[in-house]
Amino acid sequence: MKHECREFLNTPLDIGGRRIDGRLVLAPMSGLGNVAFRELLAEYGGAALMFTEMCSAKTVPQENRHVSPVFSWRDAELPRLVCQIFGSEPETMAAAARRIESEGFFGVDLNFGCAIARICKRNCGAALLKSPERAVRIVEAVRRAVRFPVFVKFRTGWEDRAAPAVGLARQFEAAGADALTFHPRVAPDRRARPPRWAYIGRVKAAVSIPVFGNGNVFSGRDCESMMSQTDCDGVALGRAAVAKPWIFREIANGEAFGPEAYGEMLNRLIDLLEAHYDQTRAIRRFRKTVVYMAAYLRYGHAFNKNLRNAADFEEIRMKMADFCQKPPELSEEPNLNFF
Repeated sequence: MKHECREFLNTPLDIGGRRIDGRLVLAPMSGLGNVAFRELLAEYGGAALMFTEMCSAKTVPQENRHVSPVFSWRDAELPRLVCQIFGSEPETMAAAARRIESEGFFGVDLNFGCAIARICKRNCGAALLKSPERAVRIVEAVRRAVRFPVFVKFRTGWEDRAAPAVGLARQFEAAGADALTFHPRVAPDRRARPPRWAYIGRVKAAVSIPVFGNGNVFSGRDCESMMSQTDCDGVALGRAAVAKPWIFREIANGEAFGPEAYGEMLNRLIDLLEAHYDQTRAIRRFRKTVVYMAAYLRYGHAFNKNLRNAADFEEIRMKMADFCQKPPELSEEPNLNFF
């Protein structure tokens, strides 16, 4: 990565009257941006902002952070933590945003990008792109309800054309959104085709608020290419951040992490999952995460199967000890079959 690009990534960015100290952020994701993983990410450093996993707007106003598996956080992370919510009703989303603001989060993220069937069947996530007027009303309602930054994550839509996404970006800005995270894929296409980065450039050119590009950034080279092609204000890293939690430091600071980092990272993740969750929930989350972490390993399929088949953390730790005896062979690019 060129020096000037790295310098830009470490430049502060103003969002809705607040400032972050860099241009690389953890992308809003479902089921992966949990409190244990975020603590791991914070220990490595380099992410200017982090987003929670998706929280239901219906339940957020009544949630107990000490019991909820998703609406939970560490006080230390609040100054750079955005809570991601999904819902279909403007007032429901506004009520959730008010609770989130009262807790001291950096901001709220409105999810109009999740294409998972169980979310879309409830007319939430990417399903709202079929009813853009409702999506805009949600942004307006949330903007009226809160003073802190309002983020919107959305994707191309339900057909592969840039124009609707560009028009919607303008409407989101007019409705009061402070920043956009744009994933340039159509909603039915989870990840079968490469994202159309050119669409990010179209969205960026249409608005004056910050735009974070998202989709298939797995290395510093990818990051530089996205920024040069799109002129986006920052980059949101999703799957790559789960696979390599140190990737923010790799890209923004040029630091190198060798094969031995995997064993240390996985053992630390287990410690944090056990600290934040009961055993059943912790193991479930570990299994969901480890498949991504296998993507850069030369023999990732065997590694993933071996750990996922373990009955409990005691067995997982034994297998990890065997794994760490010999540093794994790494691939420069991830195996996208894991993603």
